[in-house]
Amino acid sequence: MSENRLADETSAYLRSAAHQPVHWYPWSEEAFERATREDKPILLDIGAVWCHWCHVLDHESYDDPAVAAIINEHFIPIKVDRDERPDLDARYQHAVSAVSGQGGWPLTGFLTPDGKVFFGGTYFPPVDAFGRPSFTRVLLSVAQYYRESRDEARDAAAQLHRQLAARDAPARPGALDPSLLAAGIDSIRRAFDPTNGGFGDAPKFPHPSTIELLLRRFARTHDDALLEMVTRTLLKTARGGMHDQLGGGFHRYATDPRWIVPHFEKMLYDNAGLLANYAQAFQAAGHAYFAEVARDTAEFMSAVLYDHPRGGFYGSQDADTTPGDDGSYFTWAIDEARTALSDDEFAVLVEHYHLQGRGEMHTDPTRHVLYVDRDLDVVAVLLRRDVAEIRRLLSSGREKLIAARAKRQTPYVDHACYTNWNGMAIAAFLDAFVTLGEPRYRDLALHALNRFIEQAYRPESGFVHLLGTESSSGLRMLDDQVQMANALLHASQVTGDSRYLQLARQVVDIVLRDYWTDSGFLDVPKQASGPGLDTPHIPVQDAPTPAANAVAAIVLLRLSRIFEQESYRRVAERLLQEFSPSLAPHGLFASTLLIALDDLLHEPAHITIVGSLTDPRTHALHGAALQAFRPGKIVSLHADGDRSIPFPEAVQAMIASATEPTAFVCAGTTCAPPTSEPGALTETITTFGLS
Repeated sequence: MSENRLADETSAYLRSAAHQPVHWYPWSEEAFERATREDKPILLDIGAVWCHWCHVLDHESYDDPAVAAIINEHFIPIKVDRDERPDLDARYQHAVSAVSGQGGWPLTGFLTPDGKVFFGGTYFPPVDAFGRPSFTRVLLSVAQYYRESRDEARDAAAQLHRQLAARDAPARPGALDPSLLAAGIDSIRRAFDPTNGGFGDAPKFPHPSTIELLLRRFARTHDDALLEMVTRTLLKTARGGMHDQLGGGFHRYATDPRWIVPHFEKMLYDNAGLLANYAQAFQAAGHAYFAEVARDTAEFMSAVLYDHPRGGFYGSQDADTTPGDDGSYFTWAIDEARTALSDDEFAVLVEHYHLQGRGEMHTDPTRHVLYVDRDLDVVAVLLRRDVAEIRRLLSSGREKLIAARAKRQTPYVDHACYTNWNGMAIAAFLDAFVTLGEPRYRDLALHALNRFIEQAYRPESGFVHLLGTESSSGLRMLDDQVQMANALLHASQVTGDSRYLQLARQVVDIVLRDYWTDSGFLDVPKQASGPGLDTPHIPVQDAPTPAANAVAAIVLLRLSRIFEQESYRRVAERLLQEFSPSLAPHGLFASTLLIALDDLLHEPAHITIVGSLTDPRTHALHGAALQAFRPGKIVSLHADGDRSIPFPEAVQAMIASATEPTAFVCAGTTCAPPTSEPGALTETITTFGLS
């Protein structure tokens, strides 16, 4: 059997290659058995449906019958969706980066029949270009090398495998103290771009965990420089082209230091992280613009990335509509805008969005990326008009451009619902509900969460990675468990429904049983096996989503305080001790670990609300507790006489003592006087126990 085997795969990325003349296999035992039987090397392609250069490589090379003939003769080709199999992607990114110094997508690996890398790279052009050999030349050279130096290739692959395993071995555990936090913050300060915001130079990626860490430290230290890093970064990002000025939400990253020209794919995880950032920054700084950006991000996610009938967030929206496209859906030629707008509207949008001169797209300088170049008061002076009129013309002009854009072919939306990214999105939508006061955001989050509980969760094994996968046999990732546990804790806090809290505890107990080793949590259960999985992987870096081990520590610490479960705290502390030597080397990418460390070293505010659920005073206290700016706070809502969960004695005493709706605020073993006044509660939450 030699035909392409991808037509019936669940992955849109794999199905998009089903027409190709390459005799692709999905990742399967069958492919490895054939490679072993025929003693052929494996060509591994790892990519994603949203990936621009994956589309380019597919079109230029894998669609070409001549290239396919070489592949089919000399290799066993396997195609993998990195979103569907992040476990494989993590391992092969490490291996190919070690061989070639390059990582990213498309990832092109050449493997021995037992799945070990002996050569690889990323994108290879159809002809020698960009300082890279042509893909045809690479294929023929690798085939010849394996044919003539098979033993050398296998020895090199085995040695690399051993080196990677040794590199990932844990360092000696370190002490945990505030100096680690200070060093981490100093590292972030050094990476900060004071002109354009963000961290580092081009390309510019969002770092939601870093923003969250800075907000958390600002709340405790009142260091205005930390808040300035947050506000400048979020302001510059929102005004740039990485922020879709018409459709809302954010593209994956910017190719320039000023956030203007993006890679146009929109990822659920980026938008979830940034939604939470803007919502929390609005709480901290009160800038109305941050609330506006949070709202437009939530609206984009709701309109484009949400399964309204069933619940759940889709994984991504593609950048392109065809292989040769480069963001044409999102960009504008001047004449396209002029045709859609009145003269007055065009005059305003030209100045506001820099829709003039040479376009920003290097591939087509006639096309412009919309970004905020001039504020409306400046535009009003330039055009000698009233600011209110300028605002009205901008609004009507934007609506017309949105309508014109809607007539274009829309980039593909991948309807896969991944548990880890949905956990992030659910928590972010609950944050947005609290900050913006929009009940619809809470309802969308809970609709999604309840679907995952019903369809993706099994009490004996936790959450499956991809919604719709067979729940008894599908991939399960540490990231799925801890992100969904975090979402459950958010839901419990917002709703007061103890069912979510109980389930979060069940999930964490599964994580402790199935993923824990003496060196931290594995990314897949200990019992997982198969080709490519024989190298253990313990995720500690934010790359690009929060490190799963760090999220695990945060969830463990929160549950340890809610239930006074010391064993959870001990695991979190052990985890952070194991990773403390990694904090300095990982720098910016250790932000979530630093959040967990901050949480360990400083007891958060724990707010207990007691009262009848039918009494509006109870809900007023609960709302005040949720809305007060105090990162990391724990809010528990208890109905009179509620005994559904065996809470600690102190909480039981609070429940028993309250004769009217009452709020209790504690930090560690110290508690403030109880109050029944929402205003007093807000003041207490934002000040108590911060010294």
